[in-house]
Amino acid sequence: MHKIRNKGTGKLKNFIKACVPALILLILWQLAFLSGKWSAYVLPGPEKVWKSFVTMTGNGTLLKHVLVSFKRVLTGFSISFVCAFCLGMIAALKKDLEVYYGPYVEFMRNVPPISLIALLILWFGIGETSKIIIIVLASFFPMFMNIRKGLLSCDKKLLEVGKTCGLSKTACFFKIRLPWAFPDILVGMRIGLGYSWRAIIGAEMIAAGKGLGYLILDAQQMSRSDKVIVGIFVIGLVGLLCDKAFLWIIRKWVRGGVENS
Repeated sequence: MHKIRNKGTGKLKNFIKACVPALILLILWQLAFLSGKWSAYVLPGPEKVWKSFVTMTGNGTLLKHVLVSFKRVLTGFSISFVCAFCLGMIAALKKDLEVYYGPYVEFMRNVPPISLIALLILWFGIGETSKIIIIVLASFFPMFMNIRKGLLSCDKKLLEVGKTCGLSKTACFFKIRLPWAFPDILVGMRIGLGYSWRAIIGAEMIAAGKGLGYLILDAQQMSRSDKVIVGIFVIGLVGLLCDKAFLWIIRKWVRGGVENS
């Protein structure tokens, strides 16, 4: 009971400490607004932003945009993970094939997905496909690199033991190499999920009519900086909640979780 109380007290203290920077930022924001150096169109006060947040939440506008963006992120992230895992598996089991695809993967890794928007519109139009591709390109590379690293870094002694016990290459992969790489795979998925949310603005620049990225761009065009700040805040908040949910699943699925990943 004493340990539980200490744990609860520790979490409360950590929460209070985490709130201190936010409180300082809020005070500085209010002081900057009151100084009058910036127009209310450029820097709205915290009160106006809060009222916009409450209004958009109350009429369901914000929830509608969040659900649309969440669906796009989830779709793009899922496709990206499947592609990254398949290519990572090839990289681990067929190292000699890397000479064929390696340079092109590295080339695309250095190309910002947002720079491809014009081509994607020409090739796939302004529908959901172009938006999903942007998210896939943004989240693929961190997942692929972590999956590849995890699969290739498997202890060779364990693989030798597996061969000695008569395990086939397939059995060695699923019983030894894959469990060994599991923490790296989960870390890659966590990073990839974050990149997916970071890419949502670029994805929804493609003639979107709904979504958080559209909300921000539309508010910018209407000179509603309060709504722009609301959109930015909500993207960060939803991304944070997704990250926490992912970590919770990891802790339930993997003994001890993947701490400090």
